Amino acid sequence: MMSKGKSRQTEQTALVAPMSNPSAGSANPSVSLPALWGYILPALNHIVRSPTNTPEKAPVIDVSYHMGIHTATYNYITAVPDLLPAADLPHGATAHDRERQMATGTDLYLHLDKFFTDLARELLLGAPEDDTSLIPYLIPCFKRYAVGAHAINRLLNYVNRHYVKRAIDEDRGWLTLGDMFDTVAKSIQEGGTREQITKRLKERRVEELKKWGYEVGGSPEQFAEAELCAEAASSLDRVVPLEALALRRFRTEFVEPLLAAPKMKGKRRRPGAPTARNGSKTNLSKGRLARAVQELLDVPNADSVQRRGVASDLTAMLRAVGVQPTHPMRKKLDKFLATDHQ
Repeated sequence: MMSKGKSRQTEQTALVAPMSNPSAGSANPSVSLPALWGYILPALNHIVRSPTNTPEKAPVIDVSYHMGIHTATYNYITAVPDLLPAADLPHGATAHDRERQMATGTDLYLHLDKFFTDLARELLLGAPEDDTSLIPYLIPCFKRYAVGAHAINRLLNYVNRHYVKRAIDEDRGWLTLGDMFDTVAKSIQEGGTREQITKRLKERRVEELKKWGYEVGGSPEQFAEAELCAEAASSLDRVVPLEALALRRFRTEFVEPLLAAPKMKGKRRRPGAPTARNGSKTNLSKGRLARAVQELLDVPNADSVQRRGVASDLTAMLRAVGVQPTHPMRKKLDKFLATDHQ
């Protein structure tokens, strides 16, 4: 007879078993966006929503399903599509988005953006109402989300190789010539050659990446990590790789609402409002995450190693989703980590 422990282990293994290729019959998943989306959506949901006992690794899909998605995506993006009917455009798409439907891949990219938007909002809705429980929920939640985003980035890498790369070449990426206008204008005024202007642009790019932890002479991996943070920090109109797209939506739909200070009507304290440990009123004008971090850092006699680990995880999360280094929350955590390290 199978023991309860072994039975539970078998059940957990079954939960993260590779997802098999769904039967598509004779239908061609690359014939239209609805067909393609219907084919890949189960895989996306499996990767980011399936229960797992190994949160550091996203649930996987069967090799045949993986290849099927790659082939269907390739065939769809390389086909010449007709303009989508207005009713088929994702919610929030503008007239400008519709005009760009002839740029193959835009419609799929917008659907993926909405997928990550809905997922991040869903996770925010699941956050506990108690501020003291927020950080224990947030950190593992983000790690699970980030692992899934990385897996989807690999699964749909052809979107990055074809559509995103082309958009960047068309100056629609996270850093545009418009952002570097001063560098270009100065180089032209000084009579710089094409090579000199290109060099100045690369230097300006590096200057931006320094804000995200890159150091001149660093490894390609450090460069890529800093650029991923910069991409996640970009505005929503910029086209970025799918992993950065996901991280950006986690910032806009999950982190920023938690950072936002609530609107206060007058200075009256609501009935039952919590007080600080010294007996003074808690600063309710702060956002939920700010209050939770303050609670974390102010706990007397707390395990310093554990508290430092949590602060480090929070700092890494804020950086990864593109919260600027100058943001008060990041500065507060950086100061704590620097002081605690001394």
